[in-house]
Amino acid sequence: MTRPLLPTTITGSLPKPGWLAEPARLWAPWKLEGAGLTEGKRDAVRLVLREQEKAGIQILSDGEQTRQHFVTTFIENLEGVDFEHRKTVRIRNRYDADVPVVTGPIARRHPVYVEDFRFMRAETAGPIKATLPGPMTMVDTLYDAHYGSREKLAWEFARVLNEEARELVAAGVNVVQFDEPAFNVYFDEVRDWGIRTLERAAEGLGCTTCVHICYGYGIKANIDWKKTLGSEWRQYEQTFPLLQASKIDQVSLECHNSNVPIELIALLRGKDVLVGAIDVATDRVETPEEVAGTLRKALDHVSPEHLVACTNCGMVPLTRDVAAAKLRALGAGAAIVRKELGG
Repeated sequence: MTRPLLPTTITGSLPKPGWLAEPARLWAPWKLEGAGLTEGKRDAVRLVLREQEKAGIQILSDGEQTRQHFVTTFIENLEGVDFEHRKTVRIRNRYDADVPVVTGPIARRHPVYVEDFRFMRAETAGPIKATLPGPMTMVDTLYDAHYGSREKLAWEFARVLNEEARELVAAGVNVVQFDEPAFNVYFDEVRDWGIRTLERAAEGLGCTTCVHICYGYGIKANIDWKKTLGSEWRQYEQTFPLLQASKIDQVSLECHNSNVPIELIALLRGKDVLVGAIDVATDRVETPEEVAGTLRKALDHVSPEHLVACTNCGMVPLTRDVAAAKLRALGAGAAIVRKELGG
C-alpha cells in the first residue's frame, strides 16, 4: 500500500458515543451489556471510521472504542493479575490510582483485540493502526507483588504484547503503535531496559511499528504537571537518541501548544516522525492554518517523506463535537502543507 506524502493519523483514542459510555471520562463504565455491548462497540467503531475518513485522516484508528482504558483493558485479559484486591500507587509520579495487583506469572489467556481489528479491517479499505500499551507503561499502571522487579515484569509484558501484536498483523493491521508515556519520566529505566523491552514487544511483526510518547491526556493531573516543567520541555532529548538507534520505525510526539523545542525532532533522523499538531488539553479547535504552521516548523528538522501529521495524544476526554472538529482541522492543515510540497 503506497503511502501518500504527509499522511494523517491520530494517536489513538476518540470520545465514545453517550449511549455507549459516559463522555469525557476516563475508565467510564459501559452503558450496555452482553450482545448489546458487542453491537454497540462495533457501531461506535463504524462511526469513528467515517468521521476520520470525512476529515481526511488517512491512517485510521478504531478510536479505542472497544476498551475502557488504553492500559488496563489489555491487562484485564491476562493471567496473573488480580483486579479484585487493588492497591493505591503513584502513576508516573503525578497522581494516585487504585490499580490491579500482579499476583503470579503473567500469561495471555486469549487474543484481546484481534476480533475487534478483524471487524475494523472489513469496514475500511484504508490502512489501519492498532494501539497497545508499552511494557514500561504497563508496569507503571499496577502493583507488583510477584516479580519484585520492574524490569522482569516489563519483559513478561513485552512477551505477551508481542503475541497479541503478531495476531493483529495477521488480522490485517498495517501499523502497531505502543504507547509509552512513562518514557518521559523514568529516563534511567528507558536507557537500561525500556528500549529493549519495547523492541521485544515489536519483534518480528512485519508491519510498521510506532511508539507514542507524550505528556499525557488533557486531564488536570497532567496539565498541572506541565506547569512545573518550565519554559522548555526537554524530556524528549533523553529518549530520542535511544529511539533513533532502535528498531522502531516511527515516533509519535507532542508538539502543538507545548514547550517542546521543535529542533529536538532532528534527533530522530531516519525515523518517521508523527508530529502532534492538535492540542488535546483544550476545547479550543485549531484552525487549519495553525496546524499547517506546526507542520512547517517540523519540516525544518525532518524530511517531508518522514513527516506524519498527528494529534498530541488521545482525545477521549473531549466531547465528540470538539474531537470531530479537531480531526477536520488536522486533515485540512495537512492538506495545505501537502499542496505546498507538491503532493
